[in-house]
Amino acid sequence: MQKNYLTWVEVNAGKLSGNIRTIRQLAGKRLVAAAVKANGYGHGLELMVDLLRKEKIEYLAVHSRDEAERARRQGWKKKILVVGYIQLSELEAVPELGLELTVYNIETVNRLGKLAEKTGKKAEIHLKVETGTNRQGVEPENIEMIVAAIRKFSQLHLKGVSTHFANIEDTTDHTYANYQLAEFNKIVTKINSLGLKPPLRHTACSAALLLFEDTKFEMVRPGIALYGLWPSKETYLSYRLAGGSNSILAPLLTWKTRVIQVKNVPADAFVGYGCSYRTTAPTKLAILPVGYYDGYDRSLSNLAYVLIKGKRAPVRGRICMNLMMVDITDIDGVKLEEEVVLLGENGQEKITADQMASWAGTVNYEILSRINGDIPRIIV
Repeated sequence: MQKNYLTWVEVNAGKLSGNIRTIRQLAGKRLVAAAVKANGYGHGLELMVDLLRKEKIEYLAVHSRDEAERARRQGWKKKILVVGYIQLSELEAVPELGLELTVYNIETVNRLGKLAEKTGKKAEIHLKVETGTNRQGVEPENIEMIVAAIRKFSQLHLKGVSTHFANIEDTTDHTYANYQLAEFNKIVTKINSLGLKPPLRHTACSAALLLFEDTKFEMVRPGIALYGLWPSKETYLSYRLAGGSNSILAPLLTWKTRVIQVKNVPADAFVGYGCSYRTTAPTKLAILPVGYYDGYDRSLSNLAYVLIKGKRAPVRGRICMNLMMVDITDIDGVKLEEEVVLLGENGQEKITADQMASWAGTVNYEILSRINGDIPRIIV
């Protein structure tokens, strides 16, 4: 079926297994919660569930009720941690789907506690605490109040406590991350003193897992590392400066499309919307059926390149909604429906998510997660 796709994504199962071996080595005996939010970081949630079912992974970490439902429908029988928000009116999904919910609002605790008491089904929750990122999380001054609320309900079980680092990926100076870790430990001590002793502490995202032993506690939550990418250049540099070995992660994803037209354009001709590119010599163009709707960012116009027959074909003109144009003047023998690599390896050349992120002025996470979910994903 692959040959019939016009645009598709390939995910390498063998490379995923290699990344998981690396993660398990770093995690030791700790539980691993594999982050598959944002459609499996663009790799396809259902596809990742199929692959992870065969691996030694204890938890999936998802963002929403919808993602949790999709994972269950796809056959995930093990634990699911919801790290995002579920509306108060939809909390029935927690016991129905067997979820462990991240909580940080007193309203959620009260509603879920009453629901658990009514149904007689124990609800396992993870308390997210604020240590300095200032997004989700219970503020330190509200810890006593929310712990008291949890203790009111016999069917509520505080299984975990977590936090998230603000800049562990963005710098080689980890002073602030160490401050957050100290704050986390203080809050956990306070929770324990109030009569709750959650068995799972978890703070380690990919960067923390790679860099800091003290952040790993009883569970780790790898995201981007699972998919074979480094969280940032700073993380990679810190890891290498600490004596870490090279090539421990391998990207899984290759994004491909096909040529839908080959055309010759004269010198001094404009290409695309806004006449932003003008040829200086007779030029051969390949038209590709991919645009910003598909997740190929418009900021890559006249800047990026794709790979055809193992050679670079520069993008010419503006990226359109569903189309783009590339220069194949110096690539011999390009034919209609020729395979094109937008992201990944082709011959001796490769385009990485980090390279595309640099062109687009963003991060590799966004490059991957914005690949349109309707594009077919296949396992190779």
